Amino acid sequence: MKFEATAIPGCFLVEPEPRRDDRGFFARLYCPDEFAAAGIGFAPVQINLSRNDKAQTLRGMHFQDPPHAEAKLVHVARGAIFDVVVDLRPESPAHRRWLGFELTADNARQLFIPEGCAHGFLTLCADTDVLYGMGRKYVPGQARGYRYDEPAFGIEWPHAPASISPADEAWPPFPA
Repeated sequence: MKFEATAIPGCFLVEPEPRRDDRGFFARLYCPDEFAAAGIGFAPVQINLSRNDKAQTLRGMHFQDPPHAEAKLVHVARGAIFDVVVDLRPESPAHRRWLGFELTADNARQLFIPEGCAHGFLTLCADTDVLYGMGRKYVPGQARGYRYDEPAFGIEWPHAPASISPADEAWPPFPA
């Protein structure tokens, strides 16, 4: 695997190194030794699947506060997304900065999101499945979020969302 550091500290674009033949390819998506060698202390304890039937489905911007903060490894198994991370850590030099990446089943790229960051995505096509390796278990009542169009972040989505949950539309504004 190749690990490309991003402008958000601790956030990495992870490029599997597929072994191709006439059948297709095989690639490792997670190896604790390779993550540790890249300086990433991550061990998934839960794996989630997000199935999205429609293009331009928006999910986010989600996180959990400490002590339940979650690191995530995001992978698209089918379809394509515009994946966004926002650094919420006040001590970070990238505080309130966002980055977006196109993750597809074809490019097999993954995004590692460290604790203290919000995450969301917009599907770029119908029938998109997103897998999340989670560094902590989901804790009921600890889910937090901000709206996808929060002015404090200024995220530039490639399309307006066509489908978004009432809960994701109701997140509070980012505190000034």
